[in-house]
Amino acid sequence: QVQLVESGGGLVQPGGSLRLSCVASGRGFGLYAVGWFRQAPGKEREFVGIISSGGASTNYADSLKGRFAISRDNAKNTVYLQMNSLKPEDTAVYYCAAREAFKSQYDFWGQGTQVTVSS
Repeated sequence: QVQLVESGGGLVQPGGSLRLSCVASGRGFGLYAVGWFRQAPGKEREFVGIISSGGASTNYADSLKGRFAISRDNAKNTVYLQMNSLKPEDTAVYYCAAREAFKSQYDFWGQGTQVTVSS
């Protein structure tokens, strides 16, 4: 199995940027696709984006394309979420999750990190 820990959240002004990190421990991290999700109070969990196990392919929610970007460094067991031009509606707890290739289920989740966008 793999364990995931998110970090990098905090308070940022509208229009600012943050980079979140998802650091993994355990075996076979390079075999997992990793997705990012977010959940705001009173709202359903929302898909943010995903990166393939090798990092060659990414996909994002349509509403976030152009502002958010996912990358990974398998040598460091880390996946990143770069967030630019942040808006108050981006305020949420952000989670990373790992999924084995060819599976639809995310088997492993981090604890989440809070992102607050406010002036």
